[in-house]
Amino acid sequence: MAMIRTRLSIMMFLQFFIWGGWFVTLGTFLANNLNASGGQIGMAFSTQSWGAIIAPFIIGLIADRYFNAERILAVLHLAGAALMYGLYVASDFSTFYPLVLMYMIIYMPTLALVNSVSFRQMSDPGQEFAKIRVWGTIGWIIAGLGISYLFAWDSSQGIADGMLRNTFLMCAIASLALGLYSFSLPATPPKADGPVGLKEVLGLDALALLKDRNYAIFFIASILICIPLAFYYQNANPFLAEIGVTNPTGKMTLGQVSEVLFMLLLPVFIHRFGIKKTLLIGMLAWALRYALFAFGNADEMVFMLLIGIALHGVCYDFFFVTGQIYTDARAGEKFKSSAQGMITLATYGVGMLIGFWVAGQITDHFSTNGAHDWQGIWMFPAVFAIAVLVLFYLTFKNDKSVTVKPNV
Repeated sequence: MAMIRTRLSIMMFLQFFIWGGWFVTLGTFLANNLNASGGQIGMAFSTQSWGAIIAPFIIGLIADRYFNAERILAVLHLAGAALMYGLYVASDFSTFYPLVLMYMIIYMPTLALVNSVSFRQMSDPGQEFAKIRVWGTIGWIIAGLGISYLFAWDSSQGIADGMLRNTFLMCAIASLALGLYSFSLPATPPKADGPVGLKEVLGLDALALLKDRNYAIFFIASILICIPLAFYYQNANPFLAEIGVTNPTGKMTLGQVSEVLFMLLLPVFIHRFGIKKTLLIGMLAWALRYALFAFGNADEMVFMLLIGIALHGVCYDFFFVTGQIYTDARAGEKFKSSAQGMITLATYGVGMLIGFWVAGQITDHFSTNGAHDWQGIWMFPAVFAIAVLVLFYLTFKNDKSVTVKPNV
């Protein structure tokens, strides 16, 4: 089992090394090297949402029923390596966009596939999966540290010289390696009891949960809070690079370190404060993070920016992971899988699609001749998160039936 765990950990490391190796610096690259507007950058980031929307069709209707998961994983990453090389050589946004769209359509399904391959090899996923999944976060962190501290591709001079283009070549090589490596992974044949139709795959049979007023309020809040989330993914790295923060990509890995730490603390908070207060803490963290970004700078106030980055664990874990736990508890045995599919489609699909569009429009509104009024840009999601928080606080009734035992 130790050897299997090591093999699965390598798979997870490469899976998220690839994503973290280009997605974090995407906005900076597009703005500085392809002269993309805020709206165009929003389009590029929204390919993640289109991938999330299309992924269930690939996994639920094709892979889960006809092919071994590890073979589909291999083929998708080999195709991804070719597309990633295309992004490396693309010279303008009109060439870049269709390639990144195709890439994300085939990458997003691999997130479910690596989980499938992992779960099928475990006798106790509840105890074993976290020890393997954490290597994905480590892969993301290593990619960011390498970009900043090993290669200095995101330094002011590196950006000016177009060195961020190398992130795509690095990820093409990693994708090729994972594609070939995936053929050696343990066989993961289709499940006989897999999804049987579009309704189950998209989680549409879980729409009955929305008849519950409390869950419907949470569902709407989840979509709305994705708008502030999109601002972070799209603008954080370009913001830090533009105002002169050194090694911005490396510093942003503080967010992933924070995510791991607060994931461990999350059960304690839910057990002590309940679902409603934990979700409210997550929303408040989004507003606080963007206020820190709005008023911090690269000099004496750089600590404000670092705190804002480190809040990522609270922002993400306390709202989105807590939301997954709440959804699981409210769904019951009948709709567990469908409900998770529904909330994922609503957030990473619809919510983030709206969020990236809004972030692009706001960024363009506060942009003049390539320079940005970052305070104005960051105050929008800060105020928006507060508005969602207030509406949620006034309308959502604390659900004491959802409890989690602390594991620390």
